[in-house]
Amino acid sequence: MKDMALWNEGDWIAAIAAVILTAFLVVGALAITRPKEEVMGHPKGLYVLFFAEMWERFSYYGMRALLVLYLVKHWLYSDGGASLIYGAYTSLVYITPVLGGWLADRYLGQRKAVLFGAVLLTAGHFFMAFEGDGSGYANDPALNIFWLALALIIVGSGFLKANISVIVGQLYPRTDVRRDSAYTIFYIGINLGAAAGTIIAGYLGETIGWAYGFGAAGIGMLLGLVVFVLGKPLLRGQGEPPSLERLASKVAGIKLEWLLYVVGLVGVAVIWALIQFQEAVGWILLASGILLLGYVLQQALYRLENNNGVVSAGSTKPVFFGGVAVLLVTAAIPWIMGDAGYVFGGIGGALGLLLVVAACVMEAGKSRNDARDRVFAMIFIILLMPLFWGLFEQAGGSVNLFTDRFVDRQGVPTSLFQSINPIYIILLGPLFAGLWQFLGKRGWEPNTYAKMGLGIVQMGLAFIVLVWGANATGAEALVPVLFIFLFYLLSTTGELCLSPVGLSAINRLSVRHMASLMMAAFFFGTAGGNYVAGFMGTLMGEGGEGGEITREGALAVYWQMGLVAAGIGIFVVLVSPLVKKLMHLDTLRDDDVGDDLEGQREGPGEAQGAGIHPATRPTN
Repeated sequence: MKDMALWNEGDWIAAIAAVILTAFLVVGALAITRPKEEVMGHPKGLYVLFFAEMWERFSYYGMRALLVLYLVKHWLYSDGGASLIYGAYTSLVYITPVLGGWLADRYLGQRKAVLFGAVLLTAGHFFMAFEGDGSGYANDPALNIFWLALALIIVGSGFLKANISVIVGQLYPRTDVRRDSAYTIFYIGINLGAAAGTIIAGYLGETIGWAYGFGAAGIGMLLGLVVFVLGKPLLRGQGEPPSLERLASKVAGIKLEWLLYVVGLVGVAVIWALIQFQEAVGWILLASGILLLGYVLQQALYRLENNNGVVSAGSTKPVFFGGVAVLLVTAAIPWIMGDAGYVFGGIGGALGLLLVVAACVMEAGKSRNDARDRVFAMIFIILLMPLFWGLFEQAGGSVNLFTDRFVDRQGVPTSLFQSINPIYIILLGPLFAGLWQFLGKRGWEPNTYAKMGLGIVQMGLAFIVLVWGANATGAEALVPVLFIFLFYLLSTTGELCLSPVGLSAINRLSVRHMASLMMAAFFFGTAGGNYVAGFMGTLMGEGGEGGEITREGALAVYWQMGLVAAGIGIFVVLVSPLVKKLMHLDTLRDDDVGDDLEGQREGPGEAQGAGIHPATRPTN
């Protein structure tokens, strides 16, 4: 063991994090084992889910903090190649919850889905500990184990991520006023795990060995699995399958439940193949994104009743479906023809988009349909996701490499800087929640889209400040670590202005039978952003061809990113009053099923809509 007299900042940070995590676990264990039914006014099942998700985030973010560094330093990928793999991996993590959530809703139930996902995740993280001989991806067959590990983690996340938070809500009646605070507690667990994972697993991986870091992530996930299994009685029977008889029935001689697990394993095999061909992932994302948004618009235009209870006759269907078909065909042209196809793809894409927009405008001109307009408002939110997350996820990709090579880290391992974001969220999240309430009571709260625009502006400023700080120190000097902290501060405040606000708006505006679909589209936008992040990371190498990242190349791209993001964010703020009209907050009503949450009966409009509060809402 290293002599404590020789410890540097990184050693102390990791040790302090381990002590805090241990103390937290001891307190949690004592709380859960108390004879009382509730702890701090909440059912014990909440804390079971808290610790299970905390360990899952520990493993995910611990592995994420090391991934790009591991690809470059151990497998000897180029910086650009590592960025593409990182982007493909993180984007697929956000796509698979669509399948996991659907299977849980229809067949497995949330508890079984989470359990299966946790098993896959545990296996995946332990497989990451097989390093191979370090001779590079071109010479070591152990790389196939690495791809298998990523595939297991991706599919496991799909089953777990989509369902564990659902069980949190199921522990409470819809009228229970503790639900919001329950989710706040749960969210703290997420970020505690993220911070601890990046510090502890990241430290072990960089200072002792990659296998130790990934192994720590695996142990964390195993502990989460154990907590979830042992805590089953405390879940009060929630998250169980909708029909045990149906789940036990046989299909082709196999129990349906086991057949679904086989489907999950087949998904692992499919992902194992996809993750090795990152360009194919990009095309699949684009094509499936067109289909998803096309389906959403089709539902909004031709299935939703207008304010008079009438469904569209569908006279514009040929124009609409023609536009979608053109978009799908042209999306494949660059993939098939290479660089030569981008011109044709751009022209075709513009034509297809024009046809779709024309159909939307023509339908909007026929009659007023508030539900349809709200879908348009949600699509505006979804289209902002790839931009923001494409910039934000540079933190785990190119900014990680930039920090490793060009920042004065003062002996702190690079991966530990990934903990700054979750720590900032834990500290600033309550402040932002209080800020919106403070402004709302005075009628000063920005509307949903203005908040999101401000979030994008702050994300742009994060890059601008980083570039300014790097240039101020001179071309040969290491960048002061202060500017990395400022980068994460601005990106975190941007995230708090955009991500929870967008999530809330999607949940608020969705028609009941389209709620899951719109949430899937929202996360799909996040997946697109993660892939875009990987692509952007390839532009910073020598000659912009995806080689080794250079200081000058990275700063030039960061400057462009910052200016473009700030400009788009300002534009979003300026048009936000117009887009807000599509929300029709004045006619938004609750579902009237007789089990509304407290605060939902405050009068016309949505009680929690930005700028719409009891004290400021206009009276009609």
